Amino acid sequence: MRLTKALEVKRGQVISIVGAGGKTTAMFRLANELASEGWNVVTTTTTMIRREKRSELILIEADQETLLEKARSALTEHSNITLASGFSEAEGKLLGLDPATVDALVALPQVDAVIVEADGAKGRSLKAPAPHEPVIPSSTAILVPVAAVDIVGRPLDESTVHRPEIVAKLAGAELGETITPSLMSAVLLNPQGGLKNAPPKARVIPLINKVSQARLDTAREIAQSFLGSTRVQRVLLAAVAMENPVKEVWERVTAIVLAAGGSSRFGSPKQLLPWKGKTLLEHTVDTVLESSANQVVVVLGHQADRIGAALGKRPLEVLVNDAWASGQSSSVRTGLQALPETSGACLFVLADQPNLKSALIDDVLARYRRTLAPIIVPVHRGRRGNPVLFSRALFPELLEMSGDQGGRQVMERHEDQVETVEVHDRSQFLDIDTVEDYDHAR
Repeated sequence: MRLTKALEVKRGQVISIVGAGGKTTAMFRLANELASEGWNVVTTTTTMIRREKRSELILIEADQETLLEKARSALTEHSNITLASGFSEAEGKLLGLDPATVDALVALPQVDAVIVEADGAKGRSLKAPAPHEPVIPSSTAILVPVAAVDIVGRPLDESTVHRPEIVAKLAGAELGETITPSLMSAVLLNPQGGLKNAPPKARVIPLINKVSQARLDTAREIAQSFLGSTRVQRVLLAAVAMENPVKEVWERVTAIVLAAGGSSRFGSPKQLLPWKGKTLLEHTVDTVLESSANQVVVVLGHQADRIGAALGKRPLEVLVNDAWASGQSSSVRTGLQALPETSGACLFVLADQPNLKSALIDDVLARYRRTLAPIIVPVHRGRRGNPVLFSRALFPELLEMSGDQGGRQVMERHEDQVETVEVHDRSQFLDIDTVEDYDHAR
C-alpha cells in the first residue's frame, strides 16, 4: 500500500514527520508518490537535513518572500521541490525554514502539499526530543511520529538510541535495559516524546518502520499498544525504503453484535438457546471477544433485560434498541450512533451464527489492515456471508437505511470496492432461524 493511501493525504495539507528510523526516506517516498499523482509537492525541514538530490530541484534562500516567489515560479515547471533557508558547510546539511514560512507556503495556490522533517535523530532507530525540538508548524494537518522496529531487543544506549537518557526517563526504564514494544510505545505516546508539540487538531499517525515478515508480529504488538491512546488515529506498519511501503494499517475496529430481534420464526428468544454450555448469545460474544477487534458492542431489543442478564460482566458495551421491531436497520443505527470518533471501522456480527470462529473475524480484520477497502466480506464458493466490515467512510450510508435491510444495498452501491475473504468451512455461515435449523446445527 502507498503512503498516500495509508495517510489519506488531502490537498492543501502540511504533513510533519518526527522521531527516528526513516523520517527522511519516508518524506521523499511520500513526496514522490504525490508527485506521481500530479500534485505539486514541497519537501523541507524546520531543523536540518542532509543535502541529497531526492527531489527535482533544491532551492536555498534566506529571505522568506524571495523564497516563496521562487517556489511559485519553480512549481510551474517542477512538481517536486525541496526548500531550505541556507546550507551549513560544517554539517553538510540544509538549514530549515521558520514554521511561519511553512504556514505561508502551504497557502500558495501552486502548492498541493508540504512535507516537513521536524527534528533530527543522528541515524538512530529511536529518539527523544531535545528541549528545542520538534519544531512543528501550526498548520500541520498530519503528524507522523516514526520509530524503527529493529530497535526491539537491543540495549537502550548511545549505539541504538538518540538521547538515551531522555528516552529512559520518558519510559521509566534504565540505561542498558532491553528495548521492548511497550518501551517504544511509552516514548512515542509521551507528551514530551513522540507527541511533543503536536498541534491540537492534527491527526496523529505513528509509522513503525523497517517492518519485515520476521518482525511483523512485534510491529503488530506495538500498533495495538498505540491504539490505547485516543490521540492516535491509526498506525502504519511499513518499510519505507520499498515500493508500496505500507504492509498494514492498524486502526480501531468495533464489532457490533446484532441481537435485538424477536425470533418470530423460532418462537422463543434464540439468543438464550443452550449452546456448548452457554447461551447462544454468550457463545457468539465470547467468540468475538477472542478476536483482535478493539471493542465489542451488543445491541439488544426484544426482552433486553432478560437476555442482557446472560452476558454477565464481560468487557463490552450493551445498547438497547427500543425500535427493534422496525427491522435490523434500527439496530445498525443504534450501534453506529454509539461508536466513538476513534473507531475507524465496524464489523457487524449476527448473534445466531453458532459455528462462527474468531479466526474468521481476524481474517476479515487482517484483510482490512492490508487494503483499507471500505467493505470486507467473507465468501464461500461465491456465496457471501457474515460478519461484514464497513469503514467509517460508509457510516453515513448505513445510517440512512430503513426497515429490515442490512448493509446489502450499501454493498451493491460500492461493489467495485468490496474485498473478500475466502472461507473454506461453509458451516460458519449457518444462522439459526427455525427449530429445524437449531436441531440440525446440534
